[in-house]
Amino acid sequence: MNLTQAIKDAKRPFLITGPCSAESPEQLISVSKEIAANGHANVLRAGIWKPRTRPDSFEGMGAIALPWLIEAGKETGLPVTTEIANRHHAELALKAGVDILWIGARTTVNPFAIQEIADVLKGVNIPVMVKNPVNPDLELWIGAFERLEKAGITDLAAIHRGFSVYKHPKYRNVPTWELPIALRERLPDLPIICDPSHITGRRDLLLEVSQKAMDLNFDGLMIETHPNPDKAWSDASQQVTPEGLKAIVNNLILRSKDLNSPDSPILDELRHKMASMDDKLFDILSARMHISEEVGKFKLEHNTTILQQEYWTAVINSRLGKSNDYQLSERFIRQIMDAVHQESIRHQTRVMNKRD
Repeated sequence: MNLTQAIKDAKRPFLITGPCSAESPEQLISVSKEIAANGHANVLRAGIWKPRTRPDSFEGMGAIALPWLIEAGKETGLPVTTEIANRHHAELALKAGVDILWIGARTTVNPFAIQEIADVLKGVNIPVMVKNPVNPDLELWIGAFERLEKAGITDLAAIHRGFSVYKHPKYRNVPTWELPIALRERLPDLPIICDPSHITGRRDLLLEVSQKAMDLNFDGLMIETHPNPDKAWSDASQQVTPEGLKAIVNNLILRSKDLNSPDSPILDELRHKMASMDDKLFDILSARMHISEEVGKFKLEHNTTILQQEYWTAVINSRLGKSNDYQLSERFIRQIMDAVHQESIRHQTRVMNKRD
């Protein structure tokens, strides 16, 4: 199949769904039939090999489950996909007749593994989806696509599944939405699928993250679906039943990607106002850095270090304390102030370390 074209032609969201892991032929085929009966799915997924962080965890049924996946596709008339982590997986999946391959986050982070998979796929006409690397590295993500393209694989899609973080209070993997947005800026024709199952790690947040992805104009969703999620052999808390999946899809608000409206001039005017404010904002920032250079000259004359931690902590606390007055999130204020501070340090360093 041509995945890119199928995504373009499908009604949003393009939906890839199925169990986290193939556990038995009966489990996989039964849930696939329920999914197909709901009429929302475009592709069936199931994990054959499961990369686990710790040994002695369930690591998938392995190649024995590939015929189960192929049979589920035949029973439902849907194309099937599974994750490959190395060249051996790629060879077995191709031999079995898997329609679409996807490369997981733990593999994307390793250019050597990506290159080995690309070498196996060279000359093969098969779609490949690539999940973001576990760490928020845009170049690493783009590099995986480039390696596949050099091997002649051009039917590609991205899967955004979030990024690893230590003990986040809400997400299993933080979405860091700016990364897939930056990917779209660099590769505008590349379809992007969101994987809310791995972002949230919990089924009660799936609709919220799915809606966010649709509002950001992502092309589709990958949602894990199991006949009895609480009894799943892997990632039980993030899977939903076919009925739960149906509820998520039916409750999505799908907004138009186009601005063909008689009210478009209103939007143009609002954008013009924002652009004007942006110009003023950068003028102010430029003027602030001139003052930073004056501060640098003073510190140079008095042989004082650039970083004055007590002062900087007081500034940060003062700004964060006014977040409600500004109607801005503390996270945003912190990011802006950190960026301004780093640029100020750069200007002061240039002044203080200037050599005749």
